Amino acid sequence: MAELREPDDDGDGVQIDLISGERMSNMASMEKIRMILDGVHDGNIVILEEGLSPEEESKLIEVTMGEITPDGFNGIEIETYPRSQTGGGSFLDRLMGRESTAKLTVIGPANQIETLHKDETLISALVSRR
Repeated sequence: MAELREPDDDGDGVQIDLISGERMSNMASMEKIRMILDGVHDGNIVILEEGLSPEEESKLIEVTMGEITPDGFNGIEIETYPRSQTGGGSFLDRLMGRESTAKLTVIGPANQIETLHKDETLISALVSRR
């Protein structure tokens, strides 16, 4: 498991937190949301190996909206793309209409990340320093 560290104070780079599916699987929904937002508040780009459920994504957006301030936190930019659905999830999950969380999600401060291109296999983003 990777350790999250405090961002460098010299401002010469952008910290990217790559969070494994294993780490996220042991967390409650609000723990996940708080961890993501704490990282983004620090100016980090957070990449989730397995993404969030639709309910968790909705809650993340709801909590984010409550934390936006005019002179401070500008919100988040979030981009997700699903991995191949043909190999993902069991037959029973697909039959029951359960959505797989096997997708890559990129989350960052709205004032630092700009999506340049997104399709089924690629997210291309421009990340700027503060």
